[in-house]
Amino acid sequence: MSKTKVLYVEDELFLGKIVRESLESRGFEVVMESDGSRVLGLFKNTKPDICVLDIMLPNKDGFTIADEIREIDEEVPIIFLTAKTQTEDVVKGFNLGGNDYIRKPFSMEELIVRIQHLLRNRTETVTKLSGTVSMGTYTFQISRQILHNGKEERKLSFRESELLKMLYENRDRIIDRKDILNLLWGNDSFFNSRNLDVYITKLRSYLKEDPSLEIITIKGIGYRFVKA
Repeated sequence: MSKTKVLYVEDELFLGKIVRESLESRGFEVVMESDGSRVLGLFKNTKPDICVLDIMLPNKDGFTIADEIREIDEEVPIIFLTAKTQTEDVVKGFNLGGNDYIRKPFSMEELIVRIQHLLRNRTETVTKLSGTVSMGTYTFQISRQILHNGKEERKLSFRESELLKMLYENRDRIIDRKDILNLLWGNDSFFNSRNLDVYITKLRSYLKEDPSLEIITIKGIGYRFVKA
């Protein structure tokens, strides 16, 4: 069985050595880089299973790197590492496609658990619905994660597809926000909650060509997917 490949970007070389050796001792293959300007090329060449990005880096910061990675891969999990504590930095990270956020200093056990959790979420199928379904003027090919309306075809990320599938399965019913978070992210933490907000906004923009389709926010409770 091949090892899980981690792209680890950290400019604090002493910390980086400790983290790399700890991950390798747990069976991970680690590709490490300290210069932000070299990360994208390394990502393309190594095709990692998960990315762990420090935010404050020389030449190019972790947010910019994540944005560039998302241009070519919408699904690879990204964990941000940072000494910053401002909420706006957390929100910015998730808006750029980050999956998790760990503040320094952190324990290796916490990092490993979060890596394993994100990898497990990527490979597990949350629900059993498959095939093709019609949503107004749209067709959703679930197994292929493709949404199209006759004019354009959009390839969804794994989590976008799972969220749309969950909303469709529970159409015309209120689905609790906490249930979505626990099923798709594993917990209802603040960070995951902000991530869900981003994904709901994305799905609304994808479905905007059919005004009869609506994802309604039920304040304090969750969402309801309806066709007028």
